[in-house]
Amino acid sequence: MPLSPSIRMNLSAGLSSVLVAGVLVGLKLWALGQTGALSVAASLADSAMDLMVSLGALAALIYAAKPADEDHAFGHSSAEDLAALGQALFILIAAGAIAVGAVERLLSPAPAALQAEGLGMLIMGVSILLTLGLVWWQGRVAARTGSRVVAADRLHYLGDLLPNIGAIASLWASSRFGLGSVDSIVALGAAGMLALGALRIGKGAWDALMDRRADPEIVAGIGKLAAGWPGVRGFHDLKTRTAGSRVFVNIHIELDGDQTLREAHAIGAALRRAILAAYPQADVIVHKDVAAAPAGPAAAPAAPPAAKPPLH
Repeated sequence: MPLSPSIRMNLSAGLSSVLVAGVLVGLKLWALGQTGALSVAASLADSAMDLMVSLGALAALIYAAKPADEDHAFGHSSAEDLAALGQALFILIAAGAIAVGAVERLLSPAPAALQAEGLGMLIMGVSILLTLGLVWWQGRVAARTGSRVVAADRLHYLGDLLPNIGAIASLWASSRFGLGSVDSIVALGAAGMLALGALRIGKGAWDALMDRRADPEIVAGIGKLAAGWPGVRGFHDLKTRTAGSRVFVNIHIELDGDQTLREAHAIGAALRRAILAAYPQADVIVHKDVAAAPAGPAAAPAAPPAAKPPLH
């Protein structure tokens, strides 16, 4: 089956993200060997995290293009959450190692001198330009296709610009003023940012694996759509859960029991399409129930039984 243009664009954005992250890891690894700067090491760890996240995003986009199979009726998106837990653990370990190294350098009576600061600044500048180009392309794709995965990946890369700028600032301070301690301070700040990001990713993955409900704003939005939909007299048992980038929705709507099955189905199908249009990452099941009959006027009291004729 040929892929739709939107799926092809999403895959191109995911592949571009992986390629850029791989190039950045290689460049920063070389820059770290040349300069010995912990701020570059922090940026390298961040790019390594980017590479893993981008690989997960690309896998999610590929999985999204595949239909559910017999063994995985709800798809394979929970694999994203398992991978995210592993990523979070890796990031926490990397952040801890960078923080320990930074503290040791700050406490050392003879701080390590940085080397080849100009080369390091050049590499970090190239990294910033590559990141900006990727963010521009991801923005175009997300605007055209509405992909939440691409939009989230783009937001992640936007946040990565700060560690790169911090590394350039520390290298410049070392080169211009001989302030090697700035590198350790920047590295500590970057390690803290990495740890916070790891905890956020890990919590989101854990919540998804534990079938935590979707974002309350999504739940409220679906409820608002159902409450105001023509032909729907009410709804109940609105249940949601997340798995990777997917949101699974089950909702029971209450309909007029006197209408035809075809009419009831049309109402439910139209509501489902509206929910999918508002939340493209959703997988929606709409159950149709008969609404309770409205209370009518009080029933008139029963007439007393007719008197029996007298016996003769």
